[in-house]
Amino acid sequence: MAAARGVLYVHSAQPALCPHIEWAVAGILGVPVDLTWTPQPAAPGALRAQAEWEGPAGVAAKITSSLMGWQRIRFEITEDPSPGSDGSRHAYTPALGAFTATIGVNGDILIPEDRLRNVMLMATQGRVVLEDELDKLLGKQWDEELESFRYAGEGAPVRWLHAAV
Repeated sequence: MAAARGVLYVHSAQPALCPHIEWAVAGILGVPVDLTWTPQPAAPGALRAQAEWEGPAGVAAKITSSLMGWQRIRFEITEDPSPGSDGSRHAYTPALGAFTATIGVNGDILIPEDRLRNVMLMATQGRVVLEDELDKLLGKQWDEELESFRYAGEGAPVRWLHAAV
């Protein structure tokens, strides 16, 4: 049985990138990957795909590292918490770059105490606006940019990807 599971959402990619995305994910999972690509209404000419995956803990971070250097791709990948590992959420857009958050068992973003204390200190010193910094820690900009792509994907087919064990 796999140690972790999650979902890969490729919200938009140029058709020429689709096989490369599959190869990159296959290289990390160690099994062939054949995603079902459908048109992305929020970005005419782009395609989208969604797949649930199972594999060792840390797969979401590895897939993110592999895909985030590419331009003209928008994606999110989640990893559910598993025994001994927190969950994670990774998002990438060409305009914003990468966002990563730790996710607790109830699905909430967990922000480390030292990051909160640092933001509070900078706000107290007048160097930042507290609400803006909290929005950054929660990934608000990524949520706002990706929301139309998420909505456009409702009802799209979902595939299961299993890592080689």
